[in-house]
Amino acid sequence: MVLGDLGCEILSMKEAGINLDIVEDGTTFEENAIIKAEAIAAVTDAIVLADDSGLEVDCMDKQPGVYSARFLGEDTSYVIKNQYIIDQCAGKVGAERSARFIAAIACAEKGYPTVTVRGVIEGQIAFEPKGENGFGYDPIFFLPEYGKTTAELPLEEKNAISHRGRGLRAIKPIIKERMEAIDAGTCDQ
Repeated sequence: MVLGDLGCEILSMKEAGINLDIVEDGTTFEENAIIKAEAIAAVTDAIVLADDSGLEVDCMDKQPGVYSARFLGEDTSYVIKNQYIIDQCAGKVGAERSARFIAAIACAEKGYPTVTVRGVIEGQIAFEPKGENGFGYDPIFFLPEYGKTTAELPLEEKNAISHRGRGLRAIKPIIKERMEAIDAGTCDQ
């Protein structure tokens, strides 16, 4: 776990007993991450991390983007979503199928400005879904340098290169700095 060595307790909203209905109506990953982090920070005295992430496909005008989870409808299965994206890339090869996973992570805390970082992993849309690891768009996100989709990578390898992992590694020094400044005892995510 990327943040495991911070020396603080890391809790999910549920574990922290926070039950908020947060509307993610931002137009960027960063805006949605900030909305979530600041809403939670308003009801706690802890350092709060929130992320928003998704898939951008260049030949689809960077869709599904911030609507990745709700793309083609909230109740639409990823089997259908993935096939739709593959169909949109029909006839395209190599760089014409370029795509990326993005994770924006916001760090919010009362009395401090909210900070965001972005983790990105570049790849391409596969010609067909492959792999059983991961979830969502992982079976169609192909990494040319690995010759595999992210769903074909072992979990440890995927986590080492993932957009979320990169984002968490980028936000970690900010969390350390805040913990040192306020001698924090807990971190919520």
